[in-house]
Amino acid sequence: MEFNVEEIMETIPELIMVYGLKVVMALVVFFVGKWIAKMLASAFERGMASKNIDPTVAHFTRNIIYYALFAVVVIAALGQLGVQTASFVAIVGAAGLAIGFALQGSLANFAAGVLLILFRPIKVGDYVEAGGSAGVVKEISIFTTILTTPDNKVVIIANNQVMSNNIVNYSTMPTRRVDLTVGISYGSDIKLAKQIMQEIADNDSRVLKDPAVQIAVKELADSSVNFVFRSWVNSADYWGVFFDFTEQVKLKFDEQGIEIPFPQMDVHFDKSEEKAA
Repeated sequence: MEFNVEEIMETIPELIMVYGLKVVMALVVFFVGKWIAKMLASAFERGMASKNIDPTVAHFTRNIIYYALFAVVVIAALGQLGVQTASFVAIVGAAGLAIGFALQGSLANFAAGVLLILFRPIKVGDYVEAGGSAGVVKEISIFTTILTTPDNKVVIIANNQVMSNNIVNYSTMPTRRVDLTVGISYGSDIKLAKQIMQEIADNDSRVLKDPAVQIAVKELADSSVNFVFRSWVNSADYWGVFFDFTEQVKLKFDEQGIEIPFPQMDVHFDKSEEKAA
């Protein structure tokens, strides 16, 4: 088969005029449509925020709207190239079924993300333990939940892992109980120790009056008498009170001569063995 170079050269301008324009139009539709989809999704999110809707719900809904509009943009761009979109949608639908089986994990994460939004066991800003990690919820997206740890690391957890495991939310309740276990030696004054702990709690304005502070002997352990020292505070004050009380107990006990026992070992030598040697 022989190629006529002249005929090919003559048809190139025509091909460029026909298909080049289609390619340009497809690119314009794609980039402009993508920009519009992003703008509309962001505007919808701002509108929800202005109505005081939870940021978690607003951001999740924004992502759903964006990806739905983006799919429409892709189909419209393919239509500019001459692709039969009706048949293309049918092909995508058939392929979607096969892809669905292959991406069961991703679909499970998507379903879990929807459940997180509907039931709201956690929301942006909460400090939680979820999926084996602990941190402040930064974002709940379609497939993942993002936490920021206290030492400023970012942890990305699959939504399915969050929903399929226990969730501990430290921010839901307005108040929390600070629990300390304090041990003193058997030779120390129990009543004085209780008095000191009560004074520490009474002198801290962060401690709530109701429920009342609880100080009681928990157990008579092998080498110490152990107390429970429990006080209720606002959730935001929890760690501050926990650290301050731990330090104050040690300082006050030292001032009053109350001994806090620590593990130690006594070694005894048998002098009869030395003489035999």
